[in-house]
Amino acid sequence: MPIVTVQMLEGRTDEQKRALVEKVTDAVVQTTGAEKVSVIIEEIKKEHYAVAGKRVSDL
Repeated sequence: MPIVTVQMLEGRTDEQKRALVEKVTDAVVQTTGAEKVSVIIEEIKKEHYAVAGKRVSDL
């Protein structure tokens, strides 16, 4: 059973996350033939993520 972890900044709606889970699951099933796929969404606070030395929350 494949386990897929998606890390993304917080702020997506439940509808967006639901669609993401469905599409990721479909892609993994189609490419691997797996019957069951687990998807974990890890939301990262903008204060806890930085790019080029700047926190995303400060941009």
